[in-house]
Amino acid sequence: MKQQRHTVIRELLVTTSVLSQDELRRKLAKRGFTVTQATLSRDIHELRVYKGPNGYALPGGVEEEDSDMPGIRETLANFGLEVKQAQNLLVVITTTGSAQPVAATLDYEDWPEVMGTIAGDDTVLVICADAKQAATLKSRMEELIG
Repeated sequence: MKQQRHTVIRELLVTTSVLSQDELRRKLAKRGFTVTQATLSRDIHELRVYKGPNGYALPGGVEEEDSDMPGIRETLANFGLEVKQAQNLLVVITTTGSAQPVAATLDYEDWPEVMGTIAGDDTVLVICADAKQAATLKSRMEELIG
């Protein structure tokens, strides 16, 4: 399903003008792909789509696999300090200046418990659907932090 969606995104960006993520989401919905903003953001990242003066576009040249991006295990082990739970929310305390890469890695991981993230300088807010999912995710992240 993901590969099919990526193919449609590439096609849309080549054949039509797309000025916003919401517009891209609506065009995907017309093609039968209902996606969340978080999923669409991951797709854009994975396809290395950029936003230029004429809207979203694909990079030139041959697409490469993003193999140099550190995984969640490495990112949390290096930058994660602590995870706190407040009902369906997790607060991840990171080293100073590391919240953005931690949030991006969590978004990219595509864990079903993660509805979205918001990053500051040294704090990431992770939003889960309910407290049970937050507790499951907290345990997993604590293991990775070490």
